[in-house]
Amino acid sequence: MWLSFLSTACRQYTNKTCEECLKNVSCLWCSSNKKCMDYPVKNLLPPRSVCELSSARWGVCWVNFEALIITMSVVGGVILVALCICCFCCCRKKNKKPDKEDEKAAREREQRRVRQEERRAEMKSRHDEIRKKYGLFKEENPYAKFENN
Repeated sequence: MWLSFLSTACRQYTNKTCEECLKNVSCLWCSSNKKCMDYPVKNLLPPRSVCELSSARWGVCWVNFEALIITMSVVGGVILVALCICCFCCCRKKNKKPDKEDEKAAREREQRRVRQEERRAEMKSRHDEIRKKYGLFKEENPYAKFENN
């Protein structure tokens, strides 16, 4: 019952205006023959047997399906290209030039390594002085003590 009401609801606007037909969102206006009909919901786009894409209107009267398909394809293509360019540029920047934070961290690591080496050398010289003072210094040749001169 409800389905038959919808089919007659759209047909009653045939040979009237596009605006009157498209007040009902389930209707499709074909401007070539001025027919108002139910939108063929089984198909994404209305088939040529129902209405040519250049003459079919749905939702608003000033946009036909042909222009809508072309516009959406162009917009989608532009968005995809822009997304690819953004990804390419971001990846290229990361691979090409290290961040300021990375450079700062590398400098700090190098400074810590140099200070650590200096502290090690200083501690080694102190330990060597203490060993000499108490006669515990390891000589180059451990058998030098036993040579008779």
